[in-house]
Amino acid sequence: MDFVLSEEQTLIIETVRRFVDEELVPYEDEVEADNAVRPELIEQIHRRAIEVGLYAANMPEELGGGGLDALTIALMEIELGRTAFALQYAVARPSNILRACKGEQIERYLLPTIRGERVECLAMTEPQAGSDLRSMKTRAKRDGDHYVINGTKHFISYADVADYAILFAASGIQDTPRGPRSLITSFLVDKGIPRFEVKLGSESVSHRGFHHCELVFENCRIHESQILGDEHKGFDVANKWLGTTRLTVAAQCIGRARRVMDMAAEWAATRQQFGQTIGKFQGTSFKLADMATEIEAAELLVLRAADLETREAAQDQDFAMAKLYATEMLGRVTDNALQVFGGMGLMKELPIERFWRDARVERIWDGTSEIQRHIISRSLLRPFEN
Repeated sequence: MDFVLSEEQTLIIETVRRFVDEELVPYEDEVEADNAVRPELIEQIHRRAIEVGLYAANMPEELGGGGLDALTIALMEIELGRTAFALQYAVARPSNILRACKGEQIERYLLPTIRGERVECLAMTEPQAGSDLRSMKTRAKRDGDHYVINGTKHFISYADVADYAILFAASGIQDTPRGPRSLITSFLVDKGIPRFEVKLGSESVSHRGFHHCELVFENCRIHESQILGDEHKGFDVANKWLGTTRLTVAAQCIGRARRVMDMAAEWAATRQQFGQTIGKFQGTSFKLADMATEIEAAELLVLRAADLETREAAQDQDFAMAKLYATEMLGRVTDNALQVFGGMGLMKELPIERFWRDARVERIWDGTSEIQRHIISRSLLRPFEN
């Protein structure tokens, strides 16, 4: 891996950092207080993101996207991670799963999403099927040239502002050595069609202003032309692209951890106790040293996985290692930063409690830490299996 950034990558980092500082950070307190992002603010950020070329940067240039490789996207995500997650919605990076669009789906879904005219949400998780997607209860039963969808999804990000959902549903049964398993098909489902309802989910303590929703399907009819990929091959669609979403989570944790560490270092360098700054006490200075070291280690894992993805050589365990370590690192860094601030760290007047609270969900969504460990350990044991 070449650690020297290109001139283009350096320029992109500077552009994103400036965009975050000028267009997003000033609105963090407002979003935190209101637990919402004003529609006019979304439109403002959306427009500015398109103007500076940050919108759909992950999509191929020939389709109207930015055409950035996985490594450059990771560098971009690190910078975006420095601010509130809710504000990033308007700086959209459409799901890579949409690259599976074909035929008229390209004009109806893929291209408008790249242009910023439509927004998607990804509907996988269910109340009784979080990490175990094969156990999903949402069913897609074929009826002629249509499918009848029944079931409920929850924890669906951006569903309240999305125009359509990328839905994963059980469409059949396959016999395996471990017993029957569901076959999964993915569909493109427009909001507003009959018998498809979107409800706001429970309020979360993490990432205020960013809402998750429930999607309810009751005998909802979807034409077979809405299949994304092939029938019963939904996991093929997901597995091809979902690794990069884990890399996004990991990269954003780096940016968030760097901002937290900077705040902790400044506090330690200026806060006086017992006649000197608290940064001169080993109990504090060693925490800062550990934080800095862990952030660097996590960034190396993230950039290594991104570099492998750019060269089309990445494996599932590369993404899993990056997400596992970066998300758990963020938990430790925010906890140590709060300790440096002492009691003030828990006060709403300072943003440390917000970062500490927000950090917890990173070890859960897009595959829990336990799932990442399973992926990694399975890759280690597989060569020795008969």
